[in-house]
Amino acid sequence: MFHNSSQGKFWIFKSEDEVEQKRYKANQKVRNKIIESGKPGVSESKLLEHHEEDVLFRHYEKRMLDFCNAFKPVMPKSVVGTAIMYFRRFYLNNSIMEHHPRIIMLTCAYLSCKVDEFNVSSTQFVGNLLQETPAGQERVLEQILEYELLLIQQLKFHLVVHNPYRPMEGLLIDLKTRFPTLENPESLRKNADDFLTQAAMTDAGLLFPPSQIALTAILNSASRAGLSMESYLNECLGLKEDKETLSKMYESMSRMKTLKKYELPKAEEVNAYKKKLDRIHAEFSSSSNKRKRGYEEDGHVAKEARLTEEQEWTDEDLV
Repeated sequence: MFHNSSQGKFWIFKSEDEVEQKRYKANQKVRNKIIESGKPGVSESKLLEHHEEDVLFRHYEKRMLDFCNAFKPVMPKSVVGTAIMYFRRFYLNNSIMEHHPRIIMLTCAYLSCKVDEFNVSSTQFVGNLLQETPAGQERVLEQILEYELLLIQQLKFHLVVHNPYRPMEGLLIDLKTRFPTLENPESLRKNADDFLTQAAMTDAGLLFPPSQIALTAILNSASRAGLSMESYLNECLGLKEDKETLSKMYESMSRMKTLKKYELPKAEEVNAYKKKLDRIHAEFSSSSNKRKRGYEEDGHVAKEARLTEEQEWTDEDLV
């Protein structure tokens, strides 16, 4: 089922290098576009380098995760996972110099609620921006709705995300029913959950099927508890005779564990690059308000833009 899905066909890549190359190209494309625009004051030193974008990407991804984790009512893990995957997919082919992550992250979270059928109203959603006044929340909602079409387009209309949470539940049930050697499979849950949370903040979801991520989480938890799962893999999962598949699986799990782990960016770097980013959007951004606010590229209007730049909200409005 997964391998026939849009995720399996279009959003699983061969290597970390391929993923990084896509991000680098997105950065270079916008840098060249701004420089070639001939706008007064443009210079390469005023634009964000790829590594600077990466710092801000990680900062805003963490802000989105914090927003989702503090959300009331409690946001299901699958919804949070979908939002993070939308965010990572969007910035594979787009630069934060063209589309500010502050609004993209909230649009990702809002769209994931709708797609995963987490029933909250738009008013409830922006009501979680506790630092905002009701009027400010309404302005944020207008922005989210105006960016929603752009997000959907850039996701290529592939909105269904397969997360590893359901496969992990299936594996735990399988362990309980077919692997009596393990007395208490539930004891693996906590560390496995922690593994999935950490994996969500890496490129694992762009490189491996969700079932593989889930199995790695279970095996990693078992390893930390000093438990051997070799007989489960060989007999219950039927890999005893399939040496090639077993070898490839171990290789993938080994790669997964060596993925670049999430590191909280340094505050001084974030602040410096945010100032740089805000200047870029104020002075050099070549994307028109029409495109940023949800207009289609072929000129058809999706939603009338009602906001002015003076009404933009800031990071301080987030919880």
